[in-house]
Amino acid sequence: MQVTETLAEGLKHEFQINVPAAEIDAKVDAKLADMKDKVRLNGFRPGKVPVAHLKKIYGRSAAAETVDELIRDTNTQIFTERGFRVASEPKITMPTDAKDVEAILAGKADLTYSVAIEVVPPIELADFKTFNVEKPVADVTDADVDEALKRIAEQSRPYAAREEGAKAETGDRVTVAFKGTIDGNAFDGGTGEGIQVVIGSKTFIPGFEDQLIGIGVGETRVVKASFPKNYTVPTLAGQDAEFETTASLIEAPQDAKVDEEFAKNLGLESLDKLKEAMRERLAAEFSGASRQRVKRSLLDKLDEAHRFGPPSSLVEEEFNLMWNSIKGEMESSGRTFADENTTEDEAKEEYRKIADRRVRLGLVLSEIGEKNKITVTDDEVSRALIERARQSPGREKEVWDFYRSNPNALAQLRAPIYEDKVVDFILALATVTEKKVSREDLLKDDDEDKSAA
Repeated sequence: MQVTETLAEGLKHEFQINVPAAEIDAKVDAKLADMKDKVRLNGFRPGKVPVAHLKKIYGRSAAAETVDELIRDTNTQIFTERGFRVASEPKITMPTDAKDVEAILAGKADLTYSVAIEVVPPIELADFKTFNVEKPVADVTDADVDEALKRIAEQSRPYAAREEGAKAETGDRVTVAFKGTIDGNAFDGGTGEGIQVVIGSKTFIPGFEDQLIGIGVGETRVVKASFPKNYTVPTLAGQDAEFETTASLIEAPQDAKVDEEFAKNLGLESLDKLKEAMRERLAAEFSGASRQRVKRSLLDKLDEAHRFGPPSSLVEEEFNLMWNSIKGEMESSGRTFADENTTEDEAKEEYRKIADRRVRLGLVLSEIGEKNKITVTDDEVSRALIERARQSPGREKEVWDFYRSNPNALAQLRAPIYEDKVVDFILALATVTEKKVSREDLLKDDDEDKSAA
């Protein structure tokens, strides 16, 4: 076998491999000799089938298997000897002419093929003990607890019928019946009876609720509104509609009281117990936000400390995943790049930078985990899978079976666990300083998800 490197440009390498016909033929004969004791053919006793006869029957399939094995084993040998970590699947170019292929499988011609790869560059890891990371933390105050309980109370606040002759105001709940038409024609889902609309809640299509202001019980008016361009029913998206709407009841919101009775309605024995439960819930929320902020800060430091050119194939793959998602979201919402104060070319450039960062950080985290023997156990994956299944009540078995029968999905479940374990490993070495911040500062959205690893 002869291996010749034909290209070595940066991370890209190509090789031409020549395997003599005699070597292929010898391996085919060995494979057929191994089959001799296993196959059963009429007219021959077990183990007595001549290899030459087997070659007539199974020679072509045995040769095809041999070629596949040779290519796989040869590629592995080439990469291992040179210490290559392959970034993506090798691109193998085989003979395509039917006569050439038949000659190779018949053992009459050498196998000559080429393999092109892109490798992961050597990564020199930073000294994580020099990292200084700030961890924002916030205490749960009584005001935080009171505000959270007030929001829950307002979501379930009672309503009482307004006095006779009253007109609907913002915040009122109006019970209506309506018949919708588009260009004078009724459409599926365009009628409703006994529908409760809270004016100002923005739960109905834009413009519908505001036109109910001033309506009285028994009054009928035509409400004109347009379905959003990203409406879930494609046939209605962007359409102008008219709704003949009649109000049958107008109710005013009542005070939302957070008291002992409110706590008992939520299943708690007292208001103090409700506040205690809410404090624990908020503490968990704050802790999660703090974790995300310190992780983001750490990833920024890893990004700054590990500047290298990642494999272009991985960057392109990551970019395509993001770009297709972005384009799909924009098309469904009817938005344009101009709406985002940018152009398509500028957006592409930005997302290529993000793809570059994500790939580099992924490779760095992988290198750290590999060098420090960080692994994810089957028990950890199972616990994550159980938690994922619990998020779909009534479909737990379906979710479980999907992940267990889908290696790629299971790998996606394993990846964030691995990443968090590597992050914890680095944080244990780094100097982490807590900084007290307000709840608002802790929970503010810095658009961190767009460029995270």
